Amino acid sequence: MDQFRNKVAVITGAASGIGRGMAETFADAGMRVVLSDVEEAVLHSTTDALRAGGADVHAVVTDVSVAADVTVLAESTLREFGAVHVLCNNAGIFTGSRPSWESTLDDWAWILGVNLMGVVHGIRAFLPVMIEQNEDAHIVNTASMAGLLPGGSLYGATKTAVVALSETLHFELLKGDLRPRVSVLCPGLVDTRIHDSARNRPPRYPDAGPTPDHWSTEAARQAFRKHGLPPRTVGDQVLQAIREQRFYVLTHPEYAKHVEHRARQITAGENPTLLPPLGT
Repeated sequence: MDQFRNKVAVITGAASGIGRGMAETFADAGMRVVLSDVEEAVLHSTTDALRAGGADVHAVVTDVSVAADVTVLAESTLREFGAVHVLCNNAGIFTGSRPSWESTLDDWAWILGVNLMGVVHGIRAFLPVMIEQNEDAHIVNTASMAGLLPGGSLYGATKTAVVALSETLHFELLKGDLRPRVSVLCPGLVDTRIHDSARNRPPRYPDAGPTPDHWSTEAARQAFRKHGLPPRTVGDQVLQAIREQRFYVLTHPEYAKHVEHRARQITAGENPTLLPPLGT
């Protein structure tokens, strides 16, 4: 896909972070953009800011963990713009860095609902439309480097699943000789508010696991801001990957040696170990 002007992009988790970065990039490329997010006030603020810059955007409040919400998002997109050419299943949350056995079933239900089932719901609601259009189209599923490396607890489990689902979808579309293509976005550290996901935790999941003694939301915020990539940089990388029909989108190529280390251990039948973190 190399023509973007007047094409329609749908982005979940678009009010802030990577989603907003992609929205800004797509709008600057001349696309019409549908922004969806569960955080209503921030969604409308972002929509207003993009419109003030001349973007043609449409906002839909959406909880991607609810299949009916994503169906409404697809219906609203088609009513507003009549088509969809790029779908970014980007909404994601983080439930903490505690040991997996200390996480509650509510923690599991919430993170699986958003990070994995949100992608599933997006594919089910939008991909049949993209196939029926028989035009160039692209799906971008946001995973994480935690989806390619061991040790990510609940978050890593969901992102590993997104990588596997995306790979399967890639082969299914090729086998069917269908025009949509797929990318899986695996970011490293990006300046977002995912460390503060609890602000959007639904009341239906009240039982949260204990906060680890070492965890500080403020410290995480400062680290993300100091060391994380700007979201707009990630948006630019995603647009280039769509242009090139490139499946794996790694925002931090310096992590390649960590992925290679894991692959070598798998093929050698070794127990998993972690390389020292970058910068140490």
